[in-house]
Amino acid sequence: MSLEQKVMEQMKDAMKAKDEAALRTLRAIKSAILIEKTSAGASDTLTEADEIKMLQKMAKQRRDSLDIFTQQNREDLALKEREELAIIEKFLPKQMSQEELQAELKAIIAEVGASSPADMGKVMGVASKKLAGKADGKAISENVKQLLAGG
Repeated sequence: MSLEQKVMEQMKDAMKAKDEAALRTLRAIKSAILIEKTSAGASDTLTEADEIKMLQKMAKQRRDSLDIFTQQNREDLALKEREELAIIEKFLPKQMSQEELQAELKAIIAEVGASSPADMGKVMGVASKKLAGKADGKAISENVKQLLAGG
């Protein structure tokens, strides 16, 4: 079942349950899917990788907004972002734990033969592709920096 079909199913359930947060978020996902499908050079169907990338982008936007609203003590707005983020994350693959991420990155560092912080670009290129959807890009880069610095 495609992401679009899953979203449509859950939208029906959210409407029946009168769940405003879920409905708002599902509509945002559906809108993003339509934008992706109709953008220049796009095909009529999205690959699973495209869907994950789109959802990650949406989740990142929510996290960034959440950070800003929390810093500004706008709990009313932060709550909306938390609700939406929780729903978006249901569609994303399970995220790796810190330990799993470290183990994967150590293997990638050994694989590419990286030995110093100057090799970060090589490691990030491989890590970003291999861990797409399983870990946040910011977490990947922070861990790679730490590992290459000898920490």
